[in-house]
Amino acid sequence: MRSLALVAILPTLALAEGFQPLTGSEIETALTGVTLTYEGGEVQTFYASGRTLYDNGRPSWGTWAVRGDEYCSQWPPADGWACYRMDGAGDVLRFIGESGDISAGVITQ
Repeated sequence: MRSLALVAILPTLALAEGFQPLTGSEIETALTGVTLTYEGGEVQTFYASGRTLYDNGRPSWGTWAVRGDEYCSQWPPADGWACYRMDGAGDVLRFIGESGDISAGVITQ
C-alpha cells in the first residue's frame, strides 16, 4: 500500500510549480492538523497542541512551533530548535533549511 501512495505522490512533487513563500500565520494554518507524506514514504503529522509525529518506520515524537515566518522543530533528546523557511504550491509544502536544503511533502490528510 505504501508503494501505491508513493506512486501517487511523486508526480505531484515533480509537477508542483509556482511555489510561494509562506508567512508565519500561513505556515501555522498550512500545518495545523495536517499529515504530510514525503518522497521516501515518511509521514509526519502536525498537531494543534504543538506536538508532531514523524514516522519513517520508527515513530518519533517532537515539538513544532512557528517563530516569525519560520517553521521550527525540536526532537528529543536535543534541546535546540531547527528552523526552516517554508513555501507552498497547491498541496505541496517545502521546508527550506539555512543551507538551502529542501524537503518537500504532500498534504495527505
